[in-house]
Amino acid sequence: MAAVVSASLWRFVRSASCSVGRSRDLIFNRVQKRGIAACIDPSVGLTDEQKEFQKVAFDFAANEMAPHMARWDENEIFPVETMRKAAQLGFGGIYVQPDVGGSGLSRLDTSIIFEALSTGCASTTAYISIHNMCAWMIDTFGNDEQREKYCPDLCSMEKFASYCLTEPGSGSDAASLLTSAKLQGDHYVLNGSKAFISGGGDTDVYVVMCRTGGKGSKGISCVVVEKGTPGLGFGKKEKKVGWNSQPTRAVIFEDCAVPVTNRLGAEGQGFNIAMSGLNGGRINIASCSLGAAHASVLLARDHMRVRKQFGEPLANSQFLQFKLAEMATKLVASRLLVRQAAVALQENRADAVPLCSMAKLFATDECFAICNQALQIHGGYGYLKDYAVQQFVRDIRVHQILEGTNEVMRMIISRNLLTES
Repeated sequence: MAAVVSASLWRFVRSASCSVGRSRDLIFNRVQKRGIAACIDPSVGLTDEQKEFQKVAFDFAANEMAPHMARWDENEIFPVETMRKAAQLGFGGIYVQPDVGGSGLSRLDTSIIFEALSTGCASTTAYISIHNMCAWMIDTFGNDEQREKYCPDLCSMEKFASYCLTEPGSGSDAASLLTSAKLQGDHYVLNGSKAFISGGGDTDVYVVMCRTGGKGSKGISCVVVEKGTPGLGFGKKEKKVGWNSQPTRAVIFEDCAVPVTNRLGAEGQGFNIAMSGLNGGRINIASCSLGAAHASVLLARDHMRVRKQFGEPLANSQFLQFKLAEMATKLVASRLLVRQAAVALQENRADAVPLCSMAKLFATDECFAICNQALQIHGGYGYLKDYAVQQFVRDIRVHQILEGTNEVMRMIISRNLLTES
């Protein structure tokens, strides 16, 4: 699959002395030393170019993210400078067009990158995936002026973006959102609030779905609101089970005047824009689950090799051998489905929407089960914050809820099946 690659990424890939070093105690350095089991090798079936993207992402995850993952979680640090380093490799606008600073890669390339990055920190990678989705929405639905105004700074991560759809009273039923945008002269005046917004308060650009018309999905438009706009405010920082390396707040609009020129697309197109973003977002978040699950399989395997009970390594227990085999099988099945959905979305196929929903449903459910089983294999150690497996469990539990709950995914899939002729 041909892809246009950012110059900075190619400079990194081709450099004989990459700036990312090696650290002895990180998952994928150990994997490189020991050799990864062929049956779960995430590079199988990839082109040489994709393997290079993947290696860059794995190295970055192992050396720039994994050493700090626990500290970011414990202290609730939003790792801005680390993400800007990722952006220097082309990861700030992976599937944004190159003329505005993006890497111009495919949806499959993007999935490969997010899976690899998530082995270092699933929470941080999940935010990067949301940021990428916002940048793509502006790139795809914005006019030339909007693209040139916002995309370069988003792709470099000089500025960060948040996606604002969910409201306190409308989560799964997004078409019932109430945030209003009344046209007054050459501005929309926004009133209302958004809930559970990743990056809220710390980010610079808010892609907001608001009601410019009547009830239902056709009354929704999409506007870009910049931080510092009078009337834009934020709630308290939420205390969460996981995803602690990214802040989550309510985003509040009180007579917030936004220029009409900040509207993406036409009036009434906002719901379709939001759903288009979410189709890719579902693949992205499923890919983040894959990375966490892959790391957890390796952690469980390594623990089984060294931990002894009743005088023998856990690896000698057939029961645990079978558990590990089931985990590996679920991981590979999830990966194959996610990658198939990514290709379908890239090709704009008729089955893209249900496949994206299937991928999100299956991968986030199964990958959470993998991480949870890995924690169980660790026994009491798995429940200690000194061990990374518990953080993978906490960080990806929310993937079954966001970007459309897995119950909504089932609705989308069944609706497609029942309406097919």
